[in-house]
Amino acid sequence: MQKLMTSLLASFLFVSMSFGQSAPKSSLLWEITGKDLKQPSYLFGTIHIICKEDFFLPPIVTEKFTNADQIFLELDMDDPMMVLKMMQLLQLPKGQTIKQLFGDSAFKTFDEQYKKITGSSAMMFNTFKPFMLMSMLTEKSLSCTARESYEQTFIAMAAKQKKNIKGLETIEDQVAVFDSIPDSTEIANLKNMVVDFNKGVEEFKKLVAVYKTQDVDSMYRLTNQSPELMEAEEELLVKRNSKWIPIIETNMQQTSCFFAVGAAHLGGDIGVIALLRKQGYTVKPVKL
Repeated sequence: MQKLMTSLLASFLFVSMSFGQSAPKSSLLWEITGKDLKQPSYLFGTIHIICKEDFFLPPIVTEKFTNADQIFLELDMDDPMMVLKMMQLLQLPKGQTIKQLFGDSAFKTFDEQYKKITGSSAMMFNTFKPFMLMSMLTEKSLSCTARESYEQTFIAMAAKQKKNIKGLETIEDQVAVFDSIPDSTEIANLKNMVVDFNKGVEEFKKLVAVYKTQDVDSMYRLTNQSPELMEAEEELLVKRNSKWIPIIETNMQQTSCFFAVGAAHLGGDIGVIALLRKQGYTVKPVKL
């Protein structure tokens, strides 16, 4: 189930700076100070699923995580009810099926292609919303068998340190984002994902390569250009980023926090870094 949760999170994302610079212009780790904060807080950009050989977590990230009093991910992923809630929320309305949304002929063609990619029939998810199938296809975009997840790593670290994980939003919030996208748009995206699956694999490799450069503005641009965003930047990035800012502000004014969100949420004029700076905070990259 945790693997499924990680695959679902990856769909929100799939959807360059040198490591050796003494004064980096970009980073995956950012220090937040100013505006009468008593202590700094930190913002880290994740990629929700990555091959084990590409995974890296520098000691300074572990240090800032350990020193923080509060840990925030996009979701409270150590909530024992999370997977159950998610499975309920991703169900189509009673009487509706994926096959109906496609139409018989189009679904048959899609299912044949889906089976070649995943080894199983899309009928397994016939009563689920299109996002479930997108997640399964995204998970298959990694050409490696050994995977890592920053979220799962942070959850394990928090458990070991007896720290509670909090969420910047709820699973209801995340599912509502995709519910706002027309079914026809999501079905069209699914068709494109199976037809151009190899292209999607290459795009994911490019995404990982950019992630490893720690250039968050490039991460934002690449994600924003991806067909998987389904021309829904306003819902998937802009609105969510804006909603997170008051929560981030309220908590870091009280204590030192470590916030970890998808790296695509950090860069650009609508990114969390720019929004925090507009609120008067100093947000600086930390050399990793």
